[in-house]
Amino acid sequence: MNDEPARVAVRARRPLRQVRHDAALAPFIVIWEATRACPLACLHCRAEARPQRHPAELTTAEAREMMSQVAAFGRPAPLFVITGGDPFQRPDLFDLVRQAVRLGLAPAVSPSVTSAVTPAALGRLHEAGAKAVSLSLDGASAHTHDGFRGIDGVFRQTFHAWQAAKQAGLRVQINTTVAKNNLDELPQMARLVRDHGASLWSLFFLVPTGRARRLEGLTAREAEDVLHFAYDLGSAIPIKTTEAHHFRRVMIQRHVLEQRGIDHMRALGMGRLYRSLRKQAVGAGLMRDTRVRRPPLDVNAARGFVFVSHTGDVYPSGFLPLLAGNVRDHPLTDIYRTSSVFNWLRDPDRLGGRCGACEFRTVCGGSRSRAYALTGDPMASDPWCAYTPGSFPYESDLAALGLIR
Repeated sequence: MNDEPARVAVRARRPLRQVRHDAALAPFIVIWEATRACPLACLHCRAEARPQRHPAELTTAEAREMMSQVAAFGRPAPLFVITGGDPFQRPDLFDLVRQAVRLGLAPAVSPSVTSAVTPAALGRLHEAGAKAVSLSLDGASAHTHDGFRGIDGVFRQTFHAWQAAKQAGLRVQINTTVAKNNLDELPQMARLVRDHGASLWSLFFLVPTGRARRLEGLTAREAEDVLHFAYDLGSAIPIKTTEAHHFRRVMIQRHVLEQRGIDHMRALGMGRLYRSLRKQAVGAGLMRDTRVRRPPLDVNAARGFVFVSHTGDVYPSGFLPLLAGNVRDHPLTDIYRTSSVFNWLRDPDRLGGRCGACEFRTVCGGSRSRAYALTGDPMASDPWCAYTPGSFPYESDLAALGLIR
């Protein structure tokens, strides 16, 4: 069979987005954990948040200096996300957002849905210069979501905050933790995201750190099914994944198969979970091609991504506790560019196991956070990846895309 027409078609549209600058010199995104204080008791909390603020948190002056270090990466400025705990537990939050804007950053805030997240507070956040907020939705019902969050009534409050944020002029991203207990509710959550409107739906694939060590994770086969389901939804809902870097592999595989006119369920052997989720989504009218799929961005821990803790410690990711330095002692720019931890993680040739042998390793690389959490080795195979290296048969198409080496 002559596969030249297929290769030409594959070249026509790239399935991934690339960072426009050298990811070894500047991150695409900086996450700052402003505080670990939070009144909620979420089952999956990475930070193991507590009601009171930590006395060693970055002060207002130190936080301003840290943001200056973020701005020092230059243009385009990294995305800057203020998270927690609950950032609204810091009384200087609005002043810090204003300072971030003065420095040329475009801050987004990721609050916990508590009594502090009022329409007035969201309006002040927008007036201070914040462009977006992210809210969590971890179930399609109050029973599931409130059980996840540890407090009754949060499900209802989330929708109130969602509407209030949009009315205030803020973009709303919805974050969903994907774990065993809410798999069957993903289609219903997708419908809520579609109906209530969000700029992005982010599916976070559980990493067993903090309190999340007590939650039951997915099998590799289940993760694969969810990723293909997420691909299907991408034609109706703007969607991304967090700590599921193999979504990039799935995007490439599905792109190639579509260009060749090959049925993915037959070619890739989709599982029972995928078929069930897809059936529910079809019934909910979610499988309509109403938008162009959002290509995932080629970013991973230490490679386009950096996390600054509430005390100024710098990590490749909030889920990968390998300390690289502290912004109180060294500029963030130096830590990101010269830290042995960061440079080590940025080298795909250091990957081990199946990830090291995989033809997709330079565009995927697997979750280094999950590998570390489950094996103790940050360069080991991602335990939630079911792909067998070399098993995708259309290598010429991958070569035409310039995505393997």
